[in-house]
Amino acid sequence: MGVNRAGFGIIDDTIVKEAAKQEIIQRYFRYMCEYVMGFVNKETVQRAELLMEELNLNPEERAVVRPAREAALQAEQKNKGHEGIYCGAAVELKDGSIITGKNSPLLHAVSSMILNAVKYMAGIPDEIHLLSPHITESVGNFKNTILNSKNASLDLEETLISLSICAATNPTAEVAMKKLKELHGCKVHTTHIPTPGDEAGLRKLGVNLTSDPNFATKSLYV
Repeated sequence: MGVNRAGFGIIDDTIVKEAAKQEIIQRYFRYMCEYVMGFVNKETVQRAELLMEELNLNPEERAVVRPAREAALQAEQKNKGHEGIYCGAAVELKDGSIITGKNSPLLHAVSSMILNAVKYMAGIPDEIHLLSPHITESVGNFKNTILNSKNASLDLEETLISLSICAATNPTAEVAMKKLKELHGCKVHTTHIPTPGDEAGLRKLGVNLTSDPNFATKSLYV
């Protein structure tokens, strides 16, 4: 079907309009992040802001934005972040439920969010730990002593690898790991630009990601 016939394929104008609005909001966040990283100029961001204003769109109309920001605020209020950085992340599951995560000395906010999400989908009580303390401690020590990393907190890629290792001996972790495929296509928002390990993990899970234009570390050389 040619582009000039695409309009005839629309059977629900309301759904199409909402999808278009969400796409605009998603691109707004993308350009804001690319601007602070030096990939686009200020004019690109201003055009996105102008379009948002013309259509009377609010970034928080993306359902996962407010919960992610609230998670970061709660982490700050309870002083549960890591090294003065307080990050939040939220995912909207296929059933409409929104699951959040916060950063800590052990896990990045995205890692916490994904573990909380698979627990929810698998019906696993929150108090049950999916990752063995021995595994997380070993990975943290490896990062500190061998890789000379200043941050032992696990990013998403490291968390997924740790989960797969735990699944070999822990049936509960195995059940949770199988739920990861159900995250494909889900909306995710983070209050900070994902680190390379977080971004790679989210990309492999196939989620629809947006981020606030903040850095998750005081050191930009990561």
